[in-house]
Amino acid sequence: MDVEVVNFKDKFEKLDGAHEYRVVAQMNYYYFKIVKAKRTFIWHHHPETDESFVVIEGNLKIDLKNKTLNLQKGDMVVIPRGVEHRPRCNAECHLLLIEPAQTLNTGNKVTDETDTDIEWI
Repeated sequence: MDVEVVNFKDKFEKLDGAHEYRVVAQMNYYYFKIVKAKRTFIWHHHPETDESFVVIEGNLKIDLKNKTLNLQKGDMVVIPRGVEHRPRCNAECHLLLIEPAQTLNTGNKVTDETDTDIEWI
């Protein structure tokens, strides 16, 4: 197995546009996925797993049913399994997501925003 350092700046530069989820590393059955986001995403939850968000650049809001979380560069949050949430950002935000490899970005819903074409970069 080849062990390599992942440089987020280099990896984000390889993304052509927004909302393209790409895998940069794997640990056991977990993917480390990056995405450039600039949108209000759908309300959804993940019935099988927790989901983590790490803000590499920019600002991210995550709406929960009873409050809004405000994440800035360097912040991280874990959304527990089953908790309905809606990520959103008005300006481009660079995110690292850590979740089981089979996890859909839209959780319990399949919509036009569901990304099933997750490639490695």
